Amino acid sequence: MIEHVTDLSNVRSSVERANGLPNAHYIDAAIFNEEKEALLFSQWAGLAVAADVPEPGDAVPLDFLGMPLLLIRDNDGAVRVFQNICRHRGMILVEQPRKIEGAIRCPYHSWCYSTKGNLVATPHVGGPGHNTHPSIRREELGLIEIRSHVWRDVVWINVSGDAPDFADAMADVIERWREFDLPLYHGGHDSRFTLEVASNWKLAVENYCESYHLPWVHPGLNSYSKLEDHYHIEKPGQYSGQGTMVYRQLTNENDERFPDFADVGAKWNEQAEYIAVYPNVLLGTHRDHAFAIILEPRGCERTVEHVHLYYAVPDSDEGLRMRNSQLWKTVFEEDIFVVEGMQRGRHANRFDGGRFSPVMDSPTHCFHDWVAGKIGIHRASAKAAQ
Repeated sequence: MIEHVTDLSNVRSSVERANGLPNAHYIDAAIFNEEKEALLFSQWAGLAVAADVPEPGDAVPLDFLGMPLLLIRDNDGAVRVFQNICRHRGMILVEQPRKIEGAIRCPYHSWCYSTKGNLVATPHVGGPGHNTHPSIRREELGLIEIRSHVWRDVVWINVSGDAPDFADAMADVIERWREFDLPLYHGGHDSRFTLEVASNWKLAVENYCESYHLPWVHPGLNSYSKLEDHYHIEKPGQYSGQGTMVYRQLTNENDERFPDFADVGAKWNEQAEYIAVYPNVLLGTHRDHAFAIILEPRGCERTVEHVHLYYAVPDSDEGLRMRNSQLWKTVFEEDIFVVEGMQRGRHANRFDGGRFSPVMDSPTHCFHDWVAGKIGIHRASAKAAQ
């Protein structure tokens, strides 16, 4: 039975009349758990980036909403995601990022798995000196694999296993950025950082979607890419965001720039786009670099933002990369106080979710409509199953 059910009917009204999501969707643990199933486990959600496991055998243990997972690049170079538990007694297999030499060995009873998840050894399972037993069918006891796909270096996972194929689910955004279907090169250690935010993960999506706040929150950015230079991006049920018609390339003291992505067309000379792909991946693309932000929910009121920057060539200038990372870190840090302020505001018990500017807030309303729709489907399924 669903507890703390909220009325979302007005959320799905037109942007001129809609309220935002009720407070409970930001502060209530029962609603957080409901959204975990309805919004994050049942969709293609962002987990990590493939650059986290650059070489065959590289393995990184991760926690996704309480579920222990293992990100690994198998010995043939494919990125895979498994539940990070032994099929024998559920012991955690890998505690720290490391290179898998040979097999993944359980530290409890030494059951061993290949990097493809196959169970390859069960020492003494049939008694001392007997490493097999008729009832232990190794072909049935491999690691539990989580459905995954890599696009724009993001490792997307579908925990429930029943979302449409990734190519179908993401067909529209893939087509939108088809010119950028090119190799992406992670900038390395100086092109990744994390930000901890005392807020619900949805507020980070909502803030990213819109450009309305630029003049007041990002005065430096707004000095050359003004509010009036931006446009809305909306694909109901999939993604929303903003674009700018004025993108200024970063230069160093020698007036050097990052190399452009090849053959993306003149349209992108001064244009850039920033899209929140529902539920939790924020993407940005420009003529000369891109970024991915994976939002990791760690409870109702805590989110970790994992930021990664990419370039068109593998050997981009280190000084420029460091300058670019600092630029974006400054921009994203400027957002923290408003996201955290909105989170604190959700504890005002007479707040009704707020009202949207019909002109400026439609990308955020698009996201709220998606959330409400998915919650409605989830609740209907739960009620039918009772």
